[in-house]
Amino acid sequence: MDHFRILFVCAGNICRSPLAEGIFRHLATEAGEADRFEIDSAGTGGWHQGEKPDRRSIATAAAHGINLADQRARRIETADFDRFDLILAMDQDNLKNLRKIAPPTAASKLHLFNAYALGSNKDIPDPYYGRQDDFEQVYTMLFAGCRALLPIVGKALRAS
Repeated sequence: MDHFRILFVCAGNICRSPLAEGIFRHLATEAGEADRFEIDSAGTGGWHQGEKPDRRSIATAAAHGINLADQRARRIETADFDRFDLILAMDQDNLKNLRKIAPPTAASKLHLFNAYALGSNKDIPDPYYGRQDDFEQVYTMLFAGCRALLPIVGKALRAS
C-alpha cells in the first residue's frame, strides 16, 4: 500500500469533518508524512454540496494555522466505500447512516472517530447551532483524536 486513504464524515460536511480533514492534513504535514496519505471529508447528507465549510470552522482552524478555505462540501458516494481504507464518523448517528448505505465489504472500514482514535465511544458534538466557543471545543477534541490517529494509521501503512 503506497497511500493510506482516510475519510472523515459528519452530517453536512461543513463543520466537524472539514475540521478533522484539515487538522489531520496539518499534523501529517508537520510530521513530514503528508505524501503518504489521501485525506478527505464528506457528509451523509447532501444539502451543503459545493459550499465552503461553515465560517466558524474556517475561523477556528485559521486561529490554529490551518486553512480550510479550499475545501468544498460533498456527499459520500458509493465509490468512497471502496476507495478509502478508513472511514471515520463523527457521531453515532452518522455511523449508523454509513452502515445503512455501505456495502458489506466496507463494514470493517467504518468506525466512530473517537472510538478508533482514542478508545472512547463519545461523539464529536455538532457545533452548527452553537456559538464560536463550541467550534473551539470541537477543534480541541478533533485535534486530540487526530494526534492519536496519526501514529495508528502510520503504523498500518508501514505494516502493509
